[in-house]
Amino acid sequence: MAHALDLVGERWALLVIRELLLGPKRFTDLRSGLPGISPNILTLRLRELGDAGIVRHGTLPPPASHQIYELTPYGRELETVIEGFGRWALRSPSLSLTGTRSKDSQVLLLSILFSPAAAGNVTVDLGLCLSGEHFRMRVADRRISLSRGLARDPDATVETSVRVLHALLSGKRSLTELVGSGDMSVFGDRAAVERLPGLFAYPRNIGAA
Repeated sequence: MAHALDLVGERWALLVIRELLLGPKRFTDLRSGLPGISPNILTLRLRELGDAGIVRHGTLPPPASHQIYELTPYGRELETVIEGFGRWALRSPSLSLTGTRSKDSQVLLLSILFSPAAAGNVTVDLGLCLSGEHFRMRVADRRISLSRGLARDPDATVETSVRVLHALLSGKRSLTELVGSGDMSVFGDRAAVERLPGLFAYPRNIGAA
């Protein structure tokens, strides 16, 4: 434990890792997802995580050619650790859900809230366009996987905001209501989207929109 905290226990380190769980990011994207972090501190944390073999620096192929940061396979093993912290924190009586939260953190919340027991035999592949950013969601074998990027041949694609998506999945608002109000658009198999509410165990203070 002491050595693990030496590697990831510095301020912002685990949050940097969290921001990379869904896929690679540019330096500027990391800063956008971590309000309050200074460029110098982010540079320092990325260097430390790189030295520890947790994060690596790379370049996207042409035509993008952007400099990006991504988790190594060793770094990706921290996903279960971060999800465990999240589940633990949700039970805290002093938890505050006010303030700014990154889009990635709100998408990753789906992994924490997912209920394998409720999923049963549900299998669904979704493309999520959340306020202009694309993510992939797959539910199968009582597991959920999430990643950044365009989905290939999804059962359906949902266009909305993260907040509205949580309202649907928590059961606070129905799919018919959201589509009718224009807060959500569904392309493809609407029945696939209708299977999702009920697969997530939401606390009362999450999921309103």
